[in-house]
Amino acid sequence: MKTYIILGGNGVFGVHTAAYLLKNANPRKVICVGRNGEKLPAYTLDVGRGDSRYAYHQIHIVYEQDRLFELFDVEKPEVIINFAALAHGASWAKSWRFYDTNVTALAKIVEGLLSREYLERWIQVGSSELYGAVDSPATEETALKPSSPYGISKMAGDLHLVSMFDVRKFPMNIIRPSNGYGEGQQLYRVVPAAVVFGLTGQKLPLQGGGTARKSYLHAYDIASAIHLIAEKASLGKIYNVGPPDPISIRDLVAHVADALGMPFDNLCKMTPGRAGEDAQYWLDSSAIKQDLGWKPEISLEKGVKDMVNWGKKYLDFLRTESNEFVLRA
Repeated sequence: MKTYIILGGNGVFGVHTAAYLLKNANPRKVICVGRNGEKLPAYTLDVGRGDSRYAYHQIHIVYEQDRLFELFDVEKPEVIINFAALAHGASWAKSWRFYDTNVTALAKIVEGLLSREYLERWIQVGSSELYGAVDSPATEETALKPSSPYGISKMAGDLHLVSMFDVRKFPMNIIRPSNGYGEGQQLYRVVPAAVVFGLTGQKLPLQGGGTARKSYLHAYDIASAIHLIAEKASLGKIYNVGPPDPISIRDLVAHVADALGMPFDNLCKMTPGRAGEDAQYWLDSSAIKQDLGWKPEISLEKGVKDMVNWGKKYLDFLRTESNEFVLRA
C-alpha cells in the first residue's frame, strides 16, 4: 500500500487520477493538492467523498512551498504525481507566469525532495506540445520544438528533471499525454464548451474553422497510464500516451453535435484562428504499450457521450460558469 500525492489535484485530470487510484491501486491514501479550495461537484464529481483514504489540501505550489513540504513530511508519500502547471497554448501575455510555475517552482520542489528518502517516484505530467507541429507520430526520441512560451516552459521542466535523474538520481518518470478531456473539465476547453453551448442553444466559436488536428484521450486512460508507470516503469523513462490517430477540432466538435442530436451548423460559428497555433499534434505510444501493456479503453464516441451526460446532469450550474480562460499565478 502506498500514499499518493497529486499536485494539481483540483483539475480534471487530477480528479480522474484520484478516482482511478482509489478504485484500482489499493492505496493507503490519495491526497490531492490544489491552489484553490476544493471545487463544487460538477468539477470534483464527488471523488473521495466519504472515503477515509482521500484528502484535499489547498496549497499554492509557487508561494506556499513551506506548507507543501510540511504536508510531504507528515504524509511521506511514496509517489507524487505532478499535474500542477499553467497550461494554455495562448501563453504570449504574461508569459513569465508560465516559467514561474512550470520551471522555477518545479525545480525548487525537486531539489527539496532530494533529501526525502520516503519518495520512491515522481511522475511529471508533460505535454505533446513539446514536439511542436508534426507530420507523423512523434516518438519519445523526436526532437523537441515547442512553439509557445507554455510549451517552452514544459520542455524546460522536463529537461531539468532528466538532468536531475542523470546526475542526482532523482527518482522520476515523465508522461507526455495527448490533449485530454473528461467530465469535470473547465469550460474554456473545447469539448466541455461545445457540450454546454449546445445544451444552452448557443453557437460555439470555432477558431480557424477547426482545421487544427490534435489527439484526444479520455482522462481515465491518462490515469491508467500513470498507474502503470507508478507500478512498473523503470525510473528515468519517458512515455508518450495518446490515441492512434489525431482528429481535427471540427470533426471533434461534430462528434459532440452527434451526441447532442443536433446539426453541426447549429452548434458552431467560424472565427479567426489562434495566433501561433500548431497544425497537428500526434504521438507514437508504442513504447508504453510494449513496456507496460497500456492501451486506451475509452473510445472518443463513448467519452463524448459521457461528457454530454455530465453536461445535462450539471447544466443548471454550468450555464452560470464562464468559458473564458483567466491567467492566474
